[in-house]
Amino acid sequence: MTNAPTAPTDPTAPRESPDTSNTLLGRVFEAVLFDMDGTLVDSTNAVNRSWRRWADEAGLGESFQGARHGVPARQMLATLVPADQVDQAVVRLTELELADTGDIAILPGAGELLASIPEHRRAIVTSATRALCLVRLTAAGVPTVATVVTIEETSRGKPFPEPFLAAAARLGVDPARCLVVEDAPAGLEAARAAGCATIGVEGTHAAADLVADLVVPGLDRLRILVQDDGVRFDLLPA
Repeated sequence: MTNAPTAPTDPTAPRESPDTSNTLLGRVFEAVLFDMDGTLVDSTNAVNRSWRRWADEAGLGESFQGARHGVPARQMLATLVPADQVDQAVVRLTELELADTGDIAILPGAGELLASIPEHRRAIVTSATRALCLVRLTAAGVPTVATVVTIEETSRGKPFPEPFLAAAARLGVDPARCLVVEDAPAGLEAARAAGCATIGVEGTHAAADLVADLVVPGLDRLRILVQDDGVRFDLLPA
């Protein structure tokens, strides 16, 4: 007897953890905390251009391996220049990033997903400064979100849990009842440390690099179902 051929794998299908994805999709969350760069907004080219220009000005040349996405700029700059030059480096990099908004765009599905979540159940948590966050959100046309936690407002940024703990506190929600949507390993690490459930979004990083309860190829594969006690996620067909 000949076995039937195995159906080919759909490369666009969301990659789910067999142990936790069904549980996550069935859970009700009191709040959803979104990263910005790489999750809601495509700013990768602008980020890379700004860092490359800064590195060239700083004389790093080919020794500079590129920005580590999802990590606060100050933390990365502290590994690249002497301690007494970090403040100056932060100022210059910020100038470059604020000026470079040419091709920043909202990512597919981000606007619809944000709009479907009640205001008191959503927040943006970013490693960017408030000024840079607002510039990029405006350039991309992201809908206004009342609760935004930026790098100035926490004692330590991602991969530490403080940013997500701060967002949960502002919303008046237990972090264990929050779902974090992130594109970077550092952000997902911070979310886990805060006790939050996680969805990883491919793009800036490959699925294999994202340790999350559920990994999807984009926000356009997710749908929010609003209930009296919170929200839950569903997966849309490819």
